[in-house]
Amino acid sequence: MFSWIRISSVSLLSAALLVLPSQAQSTEQLQVGPPPLHRVDPPSPGASPEELEQRGDELREEKNWLDAIDYYQAAIKRVPGDASLLNRIGICQIQARRLRESKKTLERAIRLDRRYADAYNNLGVVYYETGVNYHSSSDFGKAIKMYDKAIALSDEYASYYNNRGAAYFAEKRYEQAAADYSTALKLDPDVFERTARAGVQAMLPSPEDRARYEYVVAKLYAKMGVNDRSLHYLRKAMEDGYKDIKDVYKDNEFSTLRKDPRFTELMAAKTLAIPD
Repeated sequence: MFSWIRISSVSLLSAALLVLPSQAQSTEQLQVGPPPLHRVDPPSPGASPEELEQRGDELREEKNWLDAIDYYQAAIKRVPGDASLLNRIGICQIQARRLRESKKTLERAIRLDRRYADAYNNLGVVYYETGVNYHSSSDFGKAIKMYDKAIALSDEYASYYNNRGAAYFAEKRYEQAAADYSTALKLDPDVFERTARAGVQAMLPSPEDRARYEYVVAKLYAKMGVNDRSLHYLRKAMEDGYKDIKDVYKDNEFSTLRKDPRFTELMAAKTLAIPD
């Protein structure tokens, strides 16, 4: 999403999606995974809440979403007011493609802690992915409101800006999207590499949107002087058929990159669009 989710976001998402000193990352942020399966023994009735939570974390790390949910739910029966556990359950539900359940879980976490920025962010991911799945612009607007709340509470996480940028992008509000992507890149120079690995680009609504996204990312990296990554995304934009590729010769952000021999080679190659 410009994406798929302290894990606090798919989206473009999850869509979640940026060489300066690397920012310490929130430990509760969404990442996309394969279809879920029950693969382990159920929680032991004699296990402590801490043991259940730790095992849930291990299962989530293994992308074993359904079993992780079982362990977190067993833990929360012992500590029913724990918003962090609800947030983790919500994340696993998103990963398991149970968006309706995740929405209810994350709303419950927020009711318990109105200042839980990660939960607002993750609820934004639910709305964003719903918007992608059902082509619903109203859900993109709801996602932006959730990201606004997350950023108002905690503005140091690149993933929040990246997620909001993806929602703006989906609404074709490209200037706001570019501003958020720029902030995300400043906070974490590797944020786009992480979101690419998480499959965020695959959630972009169309090849045209994907190509535009790649061109904007190339422009942001060029502005920072990170030529390797700028060229990488510029090539991808060309492969996806970005129709305004000639703007690369006039956009100020590419002024330094245009002096790089590799830029000349890339443009001379006239990379053809690769059909989906």
